[in-house]
Amino acid sequence: MGDIRQSLLPRDVLSAAKELLYHLDIYICNLVQSGRQPPQVDSKTLELVEEFILHAPKDRGAPVRKMSALQELQLLEIMCSCFQEQSRDTVRQLMFSALFSLQGNQADESRMVLLGKLVSMAVAMGRVPILECAASWLQRTHRVYCVRLAQVLVDDYCSMVPGSVPTLQNIHSMSPRFCCQFITAVTTLYDLSSEELTPPLELLQMIVSWIQDDPRLVLITFLNTPLSGSQPISSLDVTPLGGLVRWCVKAPLAYKRDKKQALTDGSSDGEPDPRPLFSALHLSVLQVFMLLPNILNEKGLFGLLPLLQMESVAALTSDLSRLLDQADKHTHTSQADAQASSQLALDRLAQALQVAMASGALLCSREDLRAICSRLPHNNLLQLVLSGPVMYYNNIHTPPLAYSPHAAHSPIASHATLPAHAPHTSLGPHPAPHAQYPAQPFMTGMPFPFRPSH
Repeated sequence: MGDIRQSLLPRDVLSAAKELLYHLDIYICNLVQSGRQPPQVDSKTLELVEEFILHAPKDRGAPVRKMSALQELQLLEIMCSCFQEQSRDTVRQLMFSALFSLQGNQADESRMVLLGKLVSMAVAMGRVPILECAASWLQRTHRVYCVRLAQVLVDDYCSMVPGSVPTLQNIHSMSPRFCCQFITAVTTLYDLSSEELTPPLELLQMIVSWIQDDPRLVLITFLNTPLSGSQPISSLDVTPLGGLVRWCVKAPLAYKRDKKQALTDGSSDGEPDPRPLFSALHLSVLQVFMLLPNILNEKGLFGLLPLLQMESVAALTSDLSRLLDQADKHTHTSQADAQASSQLALDRLAQALQVAMASGALLCSREDLRAICSRLPHNNLLQLVLSGPVMYYNNIHTPPLAYSPHAAHSPIASHATLPAHAPHTSLGPHPAPHAQYPAQPFMTGMPFPFRPSH
């Protein structure tokens, strides 16, 4: 690749980029064929990528080569074809890494802009190889950049172009791996801490439908990734469970459509009411937790790997305490509505904690749990979790509850307890008399690796 630069300099920007992609493909194929382990693209090649594809000037003061909008579109189409035609996944992954792995330099901004446009085009055109490469990129990249990529897709398909949501929805069938990582990224991005960080209704509907159709979708990264215990603390969580629990618990207090109207006021302007969606999502998340005991046992990880981090739970209870304090001061809702929203949030927290501990996803002692929940007001269900035994469930006897417009009238929507036809927890109202639930003890003294919650 060393002699290529001189041949690229006289070319126009699009021709040079296209030629470099061609040579990069040949170079990486030869690198893989050589059997060198691990195959690694050299720094000179990465410099060529920065100069002729990302257009970062090689020398200070050198003129910046820029593409027109049409040339950039042509380059994206060429890149889509390049990844689509390359049959070897190892070569595709190395090429994607050479183009888009962040180097901590000035070219990273250009990388992110080009990556967002390429992945957005891959979604529109159904280019699965690019989505698979992007899924791997999301696993190894700092979460700050992961949420930036997710934001691009949300903007492109949920905000800017009306009616384009079904196109994004197709990633569920095109690339479940990418879909799982996308859910993790958007639940990291939208933490319901402000109006801007509240998920758009179209995005919420899409994620609920994905998980209802396939609850194991949120576990795909965990199921397909060798876990070495050295997951970088800056990366996305291995599942979106923590973010989904945060959405469900905070939604009754934090989800607003404008600065004056809280969720408890209902819908306006003809928009659908999001409350049934959050109720359906809450039930689906509980059912995902119930899948975990068998999976963790098969992997020999039950009681060893917390998929719901204690730090995430602590951050959630802190946020919830603040939201409850704010709810007490609101004057635009009645006291009864405010109390109902507060109890719904606490009920959901209690159910999520109970089922997460019973399934082996959350490893903690009762003392630790009581400490992080100490600032929360009294709630009967939460008190049971903090003081009583956790019950273990080995099977799920019913499929996920399908979302329907009538779900708002279900027991879970109005009382936050599981409906009578759903799998019962020890907090459920009417457990089946024949059910036998062996007790699962709390695990004291379990070490927790530090993972930041935001």
